[in-house]
Amino acid sequence: MFFPIADDNPSSTKPYITYSLIGLCTFVFFLQILSEMNPQIYMNFGFIPANFFNSNSIITSLFPMISSMFVHGGFAHIIGNMVYLWIFGDNVEDSMGRLKFIIFYLLCGAAGALLQGYVDPQSNIPMVGASGAIAGVLGAYLLLFPRANVRCLIFIIIIIQMIRVPAFVVLGVWIVGQFFNIPGSLESSGGTAYFAHIGGFLAGMILIPFFKKSNVRLFQRRVSKSWGL
Repeated sequence: MFFPIADDNPSSTKPYITYSLIGLCTFVFFLQILSEMNPQIYMNFGFIPANFFNSNSIITSLFPMISSMFVHGGFAHIIGNMVYLWIFGDNVEDSMGRLKFIIFYLLCGAAGALLQGYVDPQSNIPMVGASGAIAGVLGAYLLLFPRANVRCLIFIIIIIQMIRVPAFVVLGVWIVGQFFNIPGSLESSGGTAYFAHIGGFLAGMILIPFFKKSNVRLFQRRVSKSWGL
């Protein structure tokens, strides 16, 4: 299994929105820790399909969809999400500009939440995490830089080796894995919202042609930065 740690694909601008999203998610998680991970936080700020589909108020419906993207379920959850956003977010932000990136990020997160909600619209289980939005970033990156090198750790028994892998392999393995995990998630209550990952990823692929700058090409290869092993 690949665990990405960096890409050989520097951005031409400072990714302030990416940094801000990471900082905001981390700050909210710090508040969760101070509250001793109070379950009521998930009920108040998580996306609950039954509440969304049965609500008559647009604001009441949309607020949890946005707030849920900044709440996480544990250390592994937030660390995994923030690592992926750190690696891939800067280039996607660079490709479209800061304001468009904010809109793009929220739309992908909303698409992920909606797909997960449609699977079980009467579910009262709150969905939290930035996974859907970040999956959208991954989908956009796949179309923008499929051949960019991604530095990954690979675990072979007890040996850890770092290798460079093309982005289309890393992200392709990731999205295929989401589909393979769906059957197990349908048999249990709660757990990982794999449909949110898939919905966000597909939204990112669909939206990137419309959000990227006109001078930015799809299927680029940018490897101007070299790394030593």
